Amino acid sequence: MATGVTANRAELIAIANSVASEKMIDKGIVIEAMEDAIQRAARTRYGQEMDIRAKLDPNNGDLRLWRVVEVVEEVDDLYKQVDVAGAQKLQAGAKVGDYLVDPLPPIEFGRIQAQAAKQTIFQKVRDAERERQYEEFKDRAGEIITGVVKRVEFGHIVVDLGRAEGVIRRDAQIPREVVRVNDRIRSLILKVVRENRGPQIFLSRAHPDFMKKLFAQEVPEIYDGIIEIKAAARDPGSRAKIGVISHDSSIDPVGACVGMKGSRVQAVVQEMQGEKIDIIPWSPDIATFVVNALQPANVSRVIIDEEEERIEVVVPDDMLSLAIGRRGQNVRLASQLTAKAIDIMTETDSSEKRQQDFVARTETFQNELDVDETLAQLLVAEGFTELEEVAYVELDELAAIEGFDEDLAQELQSRAAEAIERREQANRDERRALGVEDAVAELPHLTEVMLVTLGKAGIKTLDDIADLATDELIEKKRAEPRRRNEDAPKRPEHKGGVLGEYGLTEEQGNEIIMAARAHWFADEEAAPAEEASEA
Repeated sequence: MATGVTANRAELIAIANSVASEKMIDKGIVIEAMEDAIQRAARTRYGQEMDIRAKLDPNNGDLRLWRVVEVVEEVDDLYKQVDVAGAQKLQAGAKVGDYLVDPLPPIEFGRIQAQAAKQTIFQKVRDAERERQYEEFKDRAGEIITGVVKRVEFGHIVVDLGRAEGVIRRDAQIPREVVRVNDRIRSLILKVVRENRGPQIFLSRAHPDFMKKLFAQEVPEIYDGIIEIKAAARDPGSRAKIGVISHDSSIDPVGACVGMKGSRVQAVVQEMQGEKIDIIPWSPDIATFVVNALQPANVSRVIIDEEEERIEVVVPDDMLSLAIGRRGQNVRLASQLTAKAIDIMTETDSSEKRQQDFVARTETFQNELDVDETLAQLLVAEGFTELEEVAYVELDELAAIEGFDEDLAQELQSRAAEAIERREQANRDERRALGVEDAVAELPHLTEVMLVTLGKAGIKTLDDIADLATDELIEKKRAEPRRRNEDAPKRPEHKGGVLGEYGLTEEQGNEIIMAARAHWFADEEAAPAEEASEA
């Protein structure tokens, strides 16, 4: 069928092939866009109310244009419906409920119609191109990709990836790195986000995974899985640490990553603009790994606090500055590498702290157990730190201390139990003086000292506890972050939950709050019963 479209059949197909090839999208999408544009132009010519369809043959360019009408008994819509008599003229034997095709004559594309058709096709093609880009990159997060710097806008680098554009935001760049337009640049695909204006591909050169992927490209053993990078930490542009382990005992993981005369690690260093890299053997033993992570400083002793997830590291006095590093860099990277908070102290400081703890515990045992200084010191020297340990330890273990016998051990345990009871009674009296209800004291997992803490915080009734969230009750206080210098902005203090210092678990916190809320549900159940009895 001849049409009034300005381009002939061959030209229409040639345009579709050209656009599909240039935008790297399916030819069918371009044909569909053309059909949609022709339908819009036909509705402008014949009426927007009509259900007009267009079909363009993708092989020979033939175009068919028609109107779809429904056969009904009584016509309500003249543009989309036809009665049975009118339907017989279009198709013999037509009956109610059928949909008939009413061919339309070709249309002439004026300037306005041509412009509208052009915009429709462009929009459809643009949408298809964006969807193709998203589908291509959505599963490639974590890969290294090479692109060409297209432009730099407000400190952000826009990279041409061939079929799409990515952006390296300012905080994802290596500090002091000079980038020019048309430079080839490698980066890590951080994430791909679908947005109305097209997929946003975020790239990074400062992420630790960028360093991991570079090593995988340079070290065949990592690519093959023989050597594994278990942890990585970076101070972009300055220093980095990686923890590696070998699954083959015959291969040295550190030596393999360094390479012959440092060739492998130097290739990574050059790509990261001279960033110094410490390659550290990873160990499942956290103490050993911390010692390795703090290299080149020597470590005298490691003390692990599993409850607080903190590690106290003791170093020789002359190694303190080396262990901490410039502006705290070494200990900060070691902390990131081990995922633990690390506190550095010298042997002198550690000795003073131990001495202070020793004196404080000795005085506690002297006062609470009513014993002389020598006996209290013996208990502390044997590792006893609290009255509960003395009261509830096995009698044989206490009697086995040099200079002790069974009678002395029994007497010490008896005095420790009495001291604990005195402390509990004092806390109970203080709790009652603060006005904390006895019903609160019956809640699970709460001790008298915890109840005193609640009372001082103004939490005195079941309703007061029931109104709390779990984290408001038990969340631990966040440790003060290590700052680079005194002028750095200080993060607001995180005070933690009311009972955060007592080490309650989340499950225990939930049990306490649900037990405090139990009377709410009891009251709700009792109300309907009372109403029924009154009725």
